Amino acid sequence: MGWLVAWFVCFPGQEKLSCRGISVVCKILSFKQQKDFFFFFLILSEVQSNSDSTVKVLKMSWFWFYLPLRLLMVACLCHSIKDPTTSSQQSFRTDLFNFYHSLILADGKETTVHLLKDIPRRYYFVLEEGRALAPFTITVTPCDVPIEWSILVHKASASFLGKAARGDHDTQEDSKSQEASSMVSTIFNYKGNSVETYMGMSSHSALYMLEFLSTERDTHITVYLTTDTTSGHLYPELPMDPRIDVIGIGHTTVTLTWKHSPSVLQHRENIQYCLLVNEKHNYKSLCAAETAIRSSGMKLPPTLALSLSPYLLEPQQVMILSNSELSIINRVSSGEVRQICMGTKNTYTVPNLRPSTQYYFDVFVVNLLTNASAAYTGTFARTLEEPEPKVTELKDGRVIQVVLDGKKQKFYSLQYQARHKKIQFTFQLCRGQVRVHITKNGKTVASENISGLRYFSLKGKLLDTYLVQLRSTEETNSSVKVQVSPHFHKPLFPLLPESLKIKSFSKLRTCNSVTIAWLGTQEESKYCVYKKKIEEDQVWMELRSADRCSGPESRHKSEKVLCKYFYDINLQRAVTTETIKGLDAGTLYLFDVYLFGPSGIPVRYHSKVVKTRKRC
Repeated sequence: MGWLVAWFVCFPGQEKLSCRGISVVCKILSFKQQKDFFFFFLILSEVQSNSDSTVKVLKMSWFWFYLPLRLLMVACLCHSIKDPTTSSQQSFRTDLFNFYHSLILADGKETTVHLLKDIPRRYYFVLEEGRALAPFTITVTPCDVPIEWSILVHKASASFLGKAARGDHDTQEDSKSQEASSMVSTIFNYKGNSVETYMGMSSHSALYMLEFLSTERDTHITVYLTTDTTSGHLYPELPMDPRIDVIGIGHTTVTLTWKHSPSVLQHRENIQYCLLVNEKHNYKSLCAAETAIRSSGMKLPPTLALSLSPYLLEPQQVMILSNSELSIINRVSSGEVRQICMGTKNTYTVPNLRPSTQYYFDVFVVNLLTNASAAYTGTFARTLEEPEPKVTELKDGRVIQVVLDGKKQKFYSLQYQARHKKIQFTFQLCRGQVRVHITKNGKTVASENISGLRYFSLKGKLLDTYLVQLRSTEETNSSVKVQVSPHFHKPLFPLLPESLKIKSFSKLRTCNSVTIAWLGTQEESKYCVYKKKIEEDQVWMELRSADRCSGPESRHKSEKVLCKYFYDINLQRAVTTETIKGLDAGTLYLFDVYLFGPSGIPVRYHSKVVKTRKRC
């Protein structure tokens, strides 16, 4: 009979229930039945609203459909609380929270909520008994797409519920005070992807419901409820002006500054600033940034928490949003986001940016104890355009040496306007590895990595414009000599043999002598031999740093062994040997051979390291 009355009262087609009807129903039902009634409709409403994700019409309409049931449920709860049996009251509250704990928001704790598309998710909270009136705050942080969320409250007059419990009813009085005594209202609603905080006042006679809905796709959010406003905040505080100011822009740098967070001034050792840089857009929270990194393909740990430990974070350290590791997020791995934590400094210059590129900057103040953060208002800036590379004019017959920076990987440009139809470019690699790119009137005519001595003979028209671009292909500096000339019959560099290697004969080594050999040419040329005593740990550095364009003038006079002239018409017999004597036993020597042509410009053979025998 009690259930029939409940069904009749709860479906009159009206949005507000009769307090007398509620009282009657609650009196008809025993206390045990009230609990069953409460749980039945609570579960029924949640199951109905979450059971079928394909039925879109369930969204918000289910709430209004079951609103009368919820009101009756709450009224019975209040009626049971007024029941004089204290043990029964406590048992009912305990059963409620234990049975449906997953829907009750924890006080003072951040809760992660996963939302399925078009399916509302609801959470509830009530205050502990004995608290007449207290402030509370709710902070919701969307971690991806915009969401809809609202706060609904059912308030019941304590005096009226007291009368209902005692059975003191007056029909006329009840009808007049019905609307004031029992009311369900939406006190807050929001749609968007910004972090929103609601502050209000609550009492023990109010039941609150939070409803969340994502209409774009599956996502997740974080919800923080607290009724304790006297202790410290979970989230760090933002200054009155939370904007980020751009105070300097360069070709590859942007300098930012922002006002200090009050939390930094109060708890300096537990607060840190982190800067997020990307090329797409600003992020309104750290969890939104992590979601973007995850969706871009970077492998992240499954956790969504941010773990920053004071002993792990040092100034200028770059970190990933994770609770298990600190690592770099750069353009190579993610193509999008990188984060830098700089302690409590509120001015920072972002380095290594690309010229003429727009970047978005977000600053977050992070509480290292609570792992919570607050976002400043993001900004953006465009780096300056890279200046046109300086172009050096080449002149006929003139030799220039170019040093290339391997770290910056920039092109060095040379320009030449032809005064003859046939010209020749000559490149002598001095150190490192160099890439040569030659264009004629904007069209590529040659492009390759060079080694040793390299000639390019080109044909064209008078006044053709040639542009030579040089770039180091190594991270270390490289250097190269360049010459352009129309006079093919007067080469600047000497005629070279097929190989510039120096050979040593192991069987001819003694304790004080070494025999070496090298190739010559059909042209009579001058060859000079130099030696240098080195240590074993210097071999790699000597060979690596050798400048193949430098001549004997860079060597000490004591290192000179001999100079000789040599040639042979038959190339197969154009080989010469030399035995160097007066060496120390068991010692490493570095041998060099320089070839001089008609112009006097030397070409250096590849260095050779030989060790004399220890015992003979």
